[in-house]
Amino acid sequence: MPWDADRPYNELPAAPPAGVDLEPKAVLKATIEARAALATLAQAGQLLPNPRILIHALPLLEAQASSEIENIVTTADELFKHVDSGGGDPATKEALRYRSALFAGLASIRHRPLTAGTAAAICSELHGRDMAVRAVPGTRIANPATREVVYAPPEGADLIREKLTEWERFVHAEDDLDPLVRMAVAHYQFEAIHPFHDGNGRTGRAINILMLIEAGLLEDPVLYLSRAIIARKNDYYRLLRAVTAEGAWTDWVLYMLDVVHDAATSTTRKISAIRTCQDDIAERARTATPGGRDARFLAVLFEQPYCRINTVAERCDVSRQTASTWLHALVTAGLLRDTKVGRELLFVNHELLDVLTRPD
Repeated sequence: MPWDADRPYNELPAAPPAGVDLEPKAVLKATIEARAALATLAQAGQLLPNPRILIHALPLLEAQASSEIENIVTTADELFKHVDSGGGDPATKEALRYRSALFAGLASIRHRPLTAGTAAAICSELHGRDMAVRAVPGTRIANPATREVVYAPPEGADLIREKLTEWERFVHAEDDLDPLVRMAVAHYQFEAIHPFHDGNGRTGRAINILMLIEAGLLEDPVLYLSRAIIARKNDYYRLLRAVTAEGAWTDWVLYMLDVVHDAATSTTRKISAIRTCQDDIAERARTATPGGRDARFLAVLFEQPYCRINTVAERCDVSRQTASTWLHALVTAGLLRDTKVGRELLFVNHELLDVLTRPD
């Protein structure tokens, strides 16, 4: 029976697709280039005086971008401002849950292989409640502009669980398929199964990062992948549908490899800019306050753009008064700005914030 966009795709084949060469010459070439870009990113991260900034800041940028793909729009500034308090408007809170979900998935794969259960845990964290596979029929995915139905995922909880089990086997198959190609195919398969009522796109993009970590291509979730997808968002959805409608696997895999390459290259440039900013501020801070000669203090200033007095006091083992004096001295020197958020006084490393949020 030919594929029909309005009919549940219960016949969705298991991955890998039968009779399809997933690694033709063009894909192999793109794989080599993407791997080289990831290796360069890993080396750049190791050169930072305080690599914790990557683990704290870049997942927030990924959260903001992945949420934006689903039209959950907030700003990176709002996320950094509220990351410790969990406050902000509804969109900010939802994007912050993406970061929590990503870290929950990361904690899980540190102890056990990535599974459908990992996906359910990520999706549950995104929504703040338990998310089981879809049981109610009638899910349809429509073009947001025309409202035309473009895809109907498989229906029936038992069938969806079966499809997820097949997906899980493919994710961990012991064959010669390159991990980047496997990630691309697995991402299509997960989105085609569309196992949950909501949150499948964000869950699937978090899984992309986790698959790269599990494969040893990343050590931490520092790849700013969703920004590269946003830059070609229409292609992302068009090529996903083309795999279903036309079996256009090569185009899809090439797209995902390009996204990885572009994201790794962009993130490497951002790391270089962070390093330059960090060196410059450290030099100026040494003459602005005695705290500027404390490596722990400088590390705190570069873990994320917004800093609290209590954080400095605890991390630097100084009194609250000393911490306040150090921070206010940097405000006077123009290296930080102070701002009230609710009843709390925060100190903004505005130069770092500019580096993190500006387009590469």
